[in-house]
Amino acid sequence: MSSQQIPEENLPVEQGTAHGAVDGAGDPFADPGLPAHKPRIQDIDERAADRSERAVALMFTLSMLATVGFIAAYVIFPVDKIVYIWPFGHVSALNFSLGLTLGLALFLIGAGAVHWARTLMSDVEVADDRHAIEATPEVKAKVLADFADGARESALGRRKLIRNTMFGALALVPLSGVVLLRDLGPLPEKKLRKTLWAKGKQLVNMNTMEPLRPEDVVVGSLTFAMPEGLEEDAHDFQSQIAKAALMIIRIEPDNIKDKREREWAHEGIVAFSKICTHVGCPISLYEQQTHHVLCPCHQSTFDLSDGARVIFGPAGHALPQLRIGVNSEGNLEALGDFEEPVGPAFWERG
Repeated sequence: MSSQQIPEENLPVEQGTAHGAVDGAGDPFADPGLPAHKPRIQDIDERAADRSERAVALMFTLSMLATVGFIAAYVIFPVDKIVYIWPFGHVSALNFSLGLTLGLALFLIGAGAVHWARTLMSDVEVADDRHAIEATPEVKAKVLADFADGARESALGRRKLIRNTMFGALALVPLSGVVLLRDLGPLPEKKLRKTLWAKGKQLVNMNTMEPLRPEDVVVGSLTFAMPEGLEEDAHDFQSQIAKAALMIIRIEPDNIKDKREREWAHEGIVAFSKICTHVGCPISLYEQQTHHVLCPCHQSTFDLSDGARVIFGPAGHALPQLRIGVNSEGNLEALGDFEEPVGPAFWERG
């Protein structure tokens, strides 16, 4: 059936004509305008506004407390402490407390800012026409005026409780990051300057684990020693032996060129650090005829008959010498600690 056979009253009417929009005079894309502003309870009731202010301030204050809790948890909980927390199961107490407190600190700042914006800041919608990219003096003046209006409408100057607690929360949160810098590594303190050697500590042969006696060290021999009381199964054995390992050699006293080395020796027996002063490799290659020791890592060479000074290679300074003597039992003992840090140079060396 064609349209000519359909009764006129049943034919569809043009959409534009039906709505009266496309009739040659109307605009189908006319701006409907902004909806009428509906005031919030905080706009008409100052007590409600004060309640919102206190709620925002409470969130910022709790954020500050959470940041303090983050720092406290970092100090209180050891790294290896495991606790059971339902429903997470067995978790690290440190990681859980750090994540919980830092998450709360950031969440409460965000929640406080959102609640502030939704209840106290102006919610009047403003339409602004598009303009050219280049800012005219009028536009610049308008931007500054809008900024001033926004600052005024935010009530930041009038709501001092919110302002002060917000600044406090924002000021404390960065402390979490500062505390985390502690995990970059252990603080050296004076650990690099001190070893286990002390006055009266006997020299123990690292092969036999027996105290060394002068007669055990013959001319031309190389013996490795460690402090009395250091056990190989101790949890800090590696870190302690890396500073306290000794090379013991015996040189004819007349062949010792350095005066201090001869005074700190016992009958030609000298004790030098085994740790290379370049990058800390253990030294183990000894030339009997020249009294030179060679580091196998980068070939730094030291003259043990002349204060263990560097005669070749990248090492920056001589090997530290340990002053030794003999105790009442006839065993070799230390007469103190090294007078300078052992191993490679470090930033505190002075």
